Amino acid sequence: MSKAQHIFLVEDDLSFGAVLKSYLELNDYEVTWVDDGKYAVDKFKSGSFQICILDVMLPNIDGFTIGTEIRKLDANIPMVFLTAKTLKEDILKGYNVGADDYITKPFDTEVLLCKIQAIIKRQSVQPVNDETVFSIGVYEFDSKLRVISSNGNKQKLSPKEADLLKLLCQNKNELLSRETALRKIWGEDGYFTARSMDVFITKLRKYLKDDPNIEIKNIHGSGFLLEVNS
Repeated sequence: MSKAQHIFLVEDDLSFGAVLKSYLELNDYEVTWVDDGKYAVDKFKSGSFQICILDVMLPNIDGFTIGTEIRKLDANIPMVFLTAKTLKEDILKGYNVGADDYITKPFDTEVLLCKIQAIIKRQSVQPVNDETVFSIGVYEFDSKLRVISSNGNKQKLSPKEADLLKLLCQNKNELLSRETALRKIWGEDGYFTARSMDVFITKLRKYLKDDPNIEIKNIHGSGFLLEVNS
């Protein structure tokens, strides 16, 4: 029997947290639940987890701050933020922290379960016989190490930044449709995931800005084009 996937849950609502923990455990997950944000990072350090589910509105320290600190400890662990807020600024803030998904309360626990399963499955899939090193103008991009190098300078990318840049490189000087990128990297084509991808595109442009021959173009209504002029 395979070992249960371990979920790190931070939720201050005691009734909801208890129900959610029990529901996830009934679906064969192991759950470590913290109900006060000030204890979250230390508790995370003491365990080994496959995914984090973080409430945004917490006592003492908010979920975004916790997510930022956890990201420093583990750059790869998936994160799902839970919140009652629906403001675009808050949603984009969550994705800037490195969220894999963002769910507004109230929500269907079965939907959360499906998202968790999809995220963990994507994390476990490893490419076979796949090109990992790409030349982009003056830069070399190692998608496996998630590093962009140029003249001795190195920039470490987040997992999703690296996945997106790899897709762009695989389609260099050709259109990469939004739908293709969203479904391959995020597993769905929705409003919030599309906004998240826009944030990552902006970051990639900054990483590649020192070479004037490189441009990531936004093809309105269609997708993106990594254009590299020799």
